[in-house]
Amino acid sequence: MPDLQHLLVFIAAGWLLNLTPGPDVLYIVTNSLRSGAKSGVVAGLGITAGCFVHVFAAALGVSALLATSATAFTVLKWAGAAYLLFMGVKLLFSRAPQAAADLQALARTKAPDTLRAVFMGGFWTNVLNPKVAIFFLAFVPQFIAPDTPDKALAFVLLGVLFNVNSVPVNSGWALAAAWMARRDAVQRGMHWLDRAAGAMFIAFGVKLALTENPSR
Repeated sequence: MPDLQHLLVFIAAGWLLNLTPGPDVLYIVTNSLRSGAKSGVVAGLGITAGCFVHVFAAALGVSALLATSATAFTVLKWAGAAYLLFMGVKLLFSRAPQAAADLQALARTKAPDTLRAVFMGGFWTNVLNPKVAIFFLAFVPQFIAPDTPDKALAFVLLGVLFNVNSVPVNSGWALAAAWMARRDAVQRGMHWLDRAAGAMFIAFGVKLALTENPSR
């Protein structure tokens, strides 16, 4: 596990990433607008549950990759770095969010779903998205010290911490969705959050690209 300073950086980075508007946030917001805050919270819990699948699957992959050839490590490293750089550039040059009226219209185009359907929708959206797995493989290992005796366990613990920390953020999006949707100025301000997260993605991508194989 990282020391306290790096752990706090990990938590802060996780919160910033979860605050950044994206597909998961849009899913939470639209469900909250359509069926109320309770539906939005359930949507967030479904997304978190899907992320847990990737955490445990990625932990097994990281453990195996660190015990194999440098070629496998390099392929994973560059795949993760490329994804982080892509996401960073995409966020830096993203357009301003849609107007509140457009979001409300989008949310009301479908009939309300049951809470189980909302939960499973968030769950499968993440489980079936390979980019989520690549993200955890690219992001979490940067906070695991090279001399950590059990890297797979450290990965799982950090992944669980990341997901647990996402619950209050996702719930906050659900509770604030209706208020945010009525205020275009607030949504335009969130555009700067995209810029900050984009810069952080790029920094992590560059750091990962320069990382040497810890098993050497």
